[in-house]
Amino acid sequence: MLIAGNWKMNTDVASGHELATNVASGATAASEALDGVDLAVCPPFVHLPVVAEALGDSGVALGAQNMHPETDGAYTGEVSAPMLVSTGCTYVILGHSERRAYFGETDASVRDKVAQAHAHDLIPIVCVGETLEQRNDGDAKDVVRRQVRGALKGIALADGSDLVVAYEPVWAIGTGESATPEQAQEMHAFLRDELADRYAADVAEAVELLYGGSMKDYNCESLLGQPDIDGGLIGGASLEAEHFLTIAKTGAQVG
Repeated sequence: MLIAGNWKMNTDVASGHELATNVASGATAASEALDGVDLAVCPPFVHLPVVAEALGDSGVALGAQNMHPETDGAYTGEVSAPMLVSTGCTYVILGHSERRAYFGETDASVRDKVAQAHAHDLIPIVCVGETLEQRNDGDAKDVVRRQVRGALKGIALADGSDLVVAYEPVWAIGTGESATPEQAQEMHAFLRDELADRYAADVAEAVELLYGGSMKDYNCESLLGQPDIDGGLIGGASLEAEHFLTIAKTGAQVG
């Protein structure tokens, strides 16, 4: 099980270092209660070196929130995979709905970033999910299918451990609304079947499928207890170390 925190555009360097320190010390103190759970935090780019220092040897992995599909070049303001690797990153979030909505990212551009991540031994956390209008129109699965197929077009997987997929219904991100456990499980099972059709059943089973979308310490148990939900991509609740670690401990109990 993977519990990853997406800090988005929150904290400054000092408070980010403090948050990472608290997550690291809390994870170390609760290591037995976190058995079977991998933790990761994904801070803003400018925080990566100091967060890496704060995490130390705690076992909490470092991730980034985005990256450019090219290795280097004249791309002012962008960050490359080698840069992320040099700071100690293991994961990179790709295709988040906020990137799609506000910055024009497409399935094709996400696919190029997935390929670049693999070329530099980063594990992509590929985000997929429908809007409320698309769900109400009965198009949720078609949207998610298109996003998965587009993001993974031509992408080979070694054994499934080199990919994470996060289902984040857009209507639940930052709204306080969460998909019901039944809704989330239905989409995760659908994702698992899609991956099995594209690769193989054992590879699909090895891909960790995360739920994101207002997962909190008070509603995580029923979500993380679903058979095809392998963890969470946590937004707001990851900004409080105690809440974040409570979700992780709950995952260890039900996973």
